Amino acid sequence: MRLILASTSPRRHELLTLLGVPFDVVAPPFIEQVRLQVAAEKQAEEFAAGKAKSCVASCPDSLILGSDTLIDLGGAVLGKPDDVAEAGVMLRRLAGQKHRIVTAVALAGPELERCEVRLATVLVTMKPLNDAALAAYLRTGESLGKAGAYSIQGGGAAFIERIEGDYTAAVGLPLRLVAEMLQQRGLSCPVDIDQLYVRTPYPNWDHFRS
Repeated sequence: MRLILASTSPRRHELLTLLGVPFDVVAPPFIEQVRLQVAAEKQAEEFAAGKAKSCVASCPDSLILGSDTLIDLGGAVLGKPDDVAEAGVMLRRLAGQKHRIVTAVALAGPELERCEVRLATVLVTMKPLNDAALAAYLRTGESLGKAGAYSIQGGGAAFIERIEGDYTAAVGLPLRLVAEMLQQRGLSCPVDIDQLYVRTPYPNWDHFRS
């Protein structure tokens, strides 16, 4: 069965490639809009399902994989910053605090009404940030397009003291969970998932090995 990744995220494309399953990429027409008063888990699940379901009609006889990541900071929901200024505000809020990365995965199709959604959560402890380090990071532009305004697989890793949970979920696609969901739908991964987590073949993964 054909597998479709309903995402334009290069990070999710790179991660899914590690499973060794052939797939195509389709940009989902679904538009996400973060609501500050709704729990991060609920919104991430809705967005992941929305992305996957929005591609079912255009990709018949396919399994559609959608995913979404949000940040929960003491009940406050953080998505992607609109600009560098907002990125700076987000990172100052996260500095020296613990927050949760919430990543939802949805698998939809081939029937229009069929969609399974599951959730992975990672607890992140951030280091205090000084103004010089923050300004330097913001100048890289890496904050843009990232939930919480940092990239754990990039320079943002320097701001993280530790994580508790699946590193790939923190990046944006929990591979062990995805492999399990695909297996349940009859699509086996040729890669040994346990060995994949031993090899940690993705930037900064080995640094955060649990």
